[in-house]
Amino acid sequence: MINVAIIGATGYAGAELARILMNHPEAEVVSYGSKSYEGQDFSSVYGNFRGMADVPCENPDLSVLSKKADVIFTATPQGYLAGCLTEDILKNCCVIDLSADYRLKDVDVYEQWYKLEHKSPKLISDAVYGLCELHRKETVGKRLVANPGCYTTCSILTAYPLVKAGYIENQSLIIDAKSGTSGAGRGAKTPNLFCEVNESMKAYGVASHRHTPEIEQELSQAAGEEILINFTPHLVPMHRGILVTEYADLKQVTYADGHMDYPNKEMIQKAYEDAYKDEYFIRLLPDGMPPETKWVEGSNFVDISYVVDQRTHRVIMMGALDNLVKGAAGQAVQNMNILFGLPENTGLQMVPLFP
Repeated sequence: MINVAIIGATGYAGAELARILMNHPEAEVVSYGSKSYEGQDFSSVYGNFRGMADVPCENPDLSVLSKKADVIFTATPQGYLAGCLTEDILKNCCVIDLSADYRLKDVDVYEQWYKLEHKSPKLISDAVYGLCELHRKETVGKRLVANPGCYTTCSILTAYPLVKAGYIENQSLIIDAKSGTSGAGRGAKTPNLFCEVNESMKAYGVASHRHTPEIEQELSQAAGEEILINFTPHLVPMHRGILVTEYADLKQVTYADGHMDYPNKEMIQKAYEDAYKDEYFIRLLPDGMPPETKWVEGSNFVDISYVVDQRTHRVIMMGALDNLVKGAAGQAVQNMNILFGLPENTGLQMVPLFP
């Protein structure tokens, strides 16, 4: 049995971790960490756990937890883990971090976009970027996993096969993304009040959202060249879900007979199938079926489809996932399964919720 501690258990992502781990056959939560709710039963914060997690929340001490847990999940704000993680802690246990502290490999980029001084830059090289479908081999044997964000997971996975295949003009990539309100966290903020969000839709973080360099980092690695993107997120009045629509110019390629032309639909389909044919959590949708957030809600699945616009020589790529599951807690558990040699879908075979 894997002993698990959750720091930040009373946030949305932390509570989703608790929900998933409650039904994980090989894991047991030994600590629900929450500074704000120290001493209160976890089930008093989230009534859906009543009778199942009637245990008090603890004010977490990472060093102490590392001696009783095999893995610590940190669902905490940016800067927390970087300020207290040490090599000694990582000798005691594995850490899977749901913040951005170790996602970006360039500390200057992190400090520029997050406006924080990184307190443990020497540990960045020890971390693996935990996008399982792309980096599972590098994850094996690691002690520190930087769990990707929700926008980034959906955006990267949706475009990755065509970037990797060299079928698009990389600098033309535009990502239009929508998120449910749970992506903003549980903290009380006026812009997230019901009357502010309901019956409305808005763009935010235009040309400045913090997930931008994360997407660029991973797609640049896939392409073998630096990629700069336009990324625009939007807030929509729903609880959960990420939907991305990505646009890119097709790039002319050399066909078998030597002539140059744009990739055809069969080539693009093959690129997606080659990339994801063995991926349990990625569902390539039938032709003409755009993804919908309602069909992935509550699950660790990513639904992906595309349309080739022959008229404009562009491709429109679309992806959907649940921001709290594959975009946070579910992917974190998927990473835990990799670290401990379990099948990746252990504890994650949830059928999406509907209605």
